Parts: sequence; C-alpha cells; structure tokens
Amino acid sequence: MDQNLNSNSFGAPSVYHAVIVIFLEFFAWGLLTAPTLVVLHETFPKHTFLMNGLIQGVKGLLSFLSAPLIGALSDVWGRKSFLLLTVFFTCAPIPLMKISPWWYFAVISVSGVFAVTFSVVFAYVADITQEHERSMAYGLVSATFAASLVTSPAIGAYLGRVYGDGLVVVLASAIAMLDICFILVAVPESLPEKMRPASWGAPISWEQADPFASLRKVGQDSTVLLICITVFLSYLPEAGQYSSFFLYLRQIMRFSPESVAAFIAVLGLLSIVAQTVVLSLLMRSIGNKNTILLGLGFQILQLAWYGFGSEPWMMWAAAALAAMSTITFPAISALVSRTAEPDQQGVGQGMVTGIRGLCNGLGPALYGFIFYIFHVELDAPPDSNGDSSGHTQTHHQLFPQSSIIPGPPFLFGACSVLLALLVALFIPEHPHLGPRPGGWKKHSSPHGHPQSPQLPGEAKEPLLQDTNV
Repeated sequence: MDQNLNSNSFGAPSVYHAVIVIFLEFFAWGLLTAPTLVVLHETFPKHTFLMNGLIQGVKGLLSFLSAPLIGALSDVWGRKSFLLLTVFFTCAPIPLMKISPWWYFAVISVSGVFAVTFSVVFAYVADITQEHERSMAYGLVSATFAASLVTSPAIGAYLGRVYGDGLVVVLASAIAMLDICFILVAVPESLPEKMRPASWGAPISWEQADPFASLRKVGQDSTVLLICITVFLSYLPEAGQYSSFFLYLRQIMRFSPESVAAFIAVLGLLSIVAQTVVLSLLMRSIGNKNTILLGLGFQILQLAWYGFGSEPWMMWAAAALAAMSTITFPAISALVSRTAEPDQQGVGQGMVTGIRGLCNGLGPALYGFIFYIFHVELDAPPDSNGDSSGHTQTHHQLFPQSSIIPGPPFLFGACSVLLALLVALFIPEHPHLGPRPGGWKKHSSPHGHPQSPQLPGEAKEPLLQDTNV
C-alpha cells in the first residue's frame, strides 16, 4: 500500500515537502480563528473559557495516548501514509462548523487521536537531514507554522465580515483538501526501504503503542528524562496559552477581530525571524543547550508580562518576547534527534510529542479552571463593532478581585517555565557522546552517534546550512 502511495509522488524527499504540508494544514485552521471565537461563545455563553479548556483538553489527552503508536508505526511503515492520516483527521472537523457547532466541537475533541502531524513531520525531516542541519530544518518547519498564521486569520476575519463565515468555512475546507491531495500526489516517502519491513503485516508490540510505557522508558536515560521534564514544564503553560489567549484578547482585552488578526500576523512574522535567522545564529554561536535556556528565559518574561498586563499596548509589547520564546521547541527537537538512533526518530519525536499531547490536555483545562476560579468570564459577547474604546471600564468590571494580576493563568505559567529552566540547566550539551542505557533505542550506529540515512540520489550538500529560507 505504501509503495503504491509513493509511486504517485515525484522528486526526492526534502524539507520543503514537510513545509508545504504544515503550511496548508495550519493556514486552513488559521482562517477559522475569528469564526471559531464567535461560535465558541455563542455555543457556550456561560463559562466560555472553561468549556474551551475542556474541549482542547480532551483533544490533547487523546493526542498523548495516540502519539507513541503513530510514531512507532511510521518508523515501520513509513511517513507518507501517516502524514495523510493525521492531516485528514485533523482537518475533518472544519466543514462541521456551519453544519452543527456542537458536532464541530465534539469532533475537534475526538480528532486529537490523529492530531500529531508535527510528530510525523519532524520524523520525516530527521530521515532526510544530517545532524548538523537538523536544528535549522526544524526551525524552518516551526517558522512555517508561524507563517501560516501571518495572513490567514486576517483573511478569515475580512471574508467573514464581508461575505459571511460560511465562505470562510468553505475556503478552509478546500485548502485542507488541497493539502490531502498534495500528500497523495507530490510527497515522496522519506524512510528508506531497508529500514522498513517488506510488508504492512509487520507486528507492532503493545509496548511501543503504550503511551505510559514510553513515559516509563523516559527514566531509563537521564538525558531523555531531563528533556521530557523540560518539555512538560515549559509546554504546559504554552498549551494553555495557545488554547485561550486569542479568546482572552477578544473577550477580556476587548480586541476587535481585525486587531486579533493583526496581532497574530505580527507575532507570526516575528516568530519566522526568530525560528530561522535568530535560531541559526544562536545554534552556531552558543550551542543547542544554551539556545534552549535562552528561549525559556524569553518565555518566562513573556508570560509574566501577559499576567500583569492590563492594557492592549502591553499585549503588543509582549509579542516580541513571545516570538523569541518559539526557538525553544525546534532546539529541543534537534537535541532529541541527536539522542535517537536513525531507525528510532519516529519513536523519539513521538515521545516528545506525547509529552506535548499530555500538556495539550492538561494545559487548556488548567487555564480554563484558573480563569473560572478567578471569575474571568463575560456574560455577553463583545460589541459588534469590536471597538475597544470602552475597554478600561469593562476591563475593571471583569476583574473586581484581581486587578493587580489581570491574567492569573499566565503568571502561573511563568512559574512553571522557571522550573523548566532550572531542570534544563542539567541537560548535557552533547548527549550522544556518553553511554546510553537501552530501552528506547534499539540499534547503535558504527561510530557511536546517530546519522540520518542518505537516500539514493539525494543531494550531498547540506540543507539549510548557509541560508534558512
């Protein structure tokens, strides 16, 4: 089956195939930013933040449970089939927004089973890049995610205001279908044939599919344990922030739909610069570990600013810090790829994605609960013209008990990332140089460190070595 899928593609696998897949998927979802905020509040007029956290929480927990299985299967059966599977089911809820909002949010929750596109994409990139190229390639993929959100929310908000949200949903559905067709027609398989079994009947053990078994394996390697604790403590607040921040801007800070779209665009542009140019310079000058530490430092400052900020201009100023904090995950992914063997990249990235999936479940629910206990809610949607001229009066009415800390969940997040920074201090700079206990790696390379396989006919010159875009 996989060979039939691959026969339809053309060209050698490259980072740019992964980039296009990520761009189209998240561009489609970016179009729905403004309509989703409206539908969410209309569907759950009471306790909007809490319900948003529960929906995203269920999705994240399902992602956590499925990520190890999908990563292990992609190590055996190839990446292309699972790119197709994850993109299809991740985008499946889109058409339901106008058909039935209740079914839309229900399917979003269930789609978490396959919402692990980044895990497969990072494994795809690891298959076709050398170790010294990988951090920049991961940065390019992460920057593409940011780039997909530069214009899509603004386009969606404009089309929704002029032509109605129905057109936005149709356009997003069409782009999702384009992404699926691109994978079917143009994306080649990245996993070499020699690293895959001859048929799709190869067995997968329950141990590989058990997400809790992968968590237990984390403790068998001290470096992996430190990396996973760092990922958990830093991504827990990021997941909560990602699920609720734009709703926070719209309902609490009184941003108009156009202002929210502009905020996302500015944040996306700054993130692209951070994850390409800045990340490349930092990885070469201060190394992998110090880049992670710097990114965590920016994240602490950003969350603290969001937590204490009470005016719209403060949110805009903190966006620069938020953009710089996005260098953390590609740097961590590069560190994981150096720790995993060539035939275990899917398992390694799946393990980190599993931790992130757990955070995607806990973070939104935790943020929603903190918003709830601090009574950060609206009983009525923002005014139709989105004008923030009445912002100050409404804002103080919303925070009768917490005017000193307008955003309590963000302050909690800053404390969590501070703990992640302390843990990351103990991560070795060169984890592949020391002995590694068994458990999550099965094979060692002849030279004692992982090397990505070179496909026949693949260009020998390094990808993204001198330029990142």
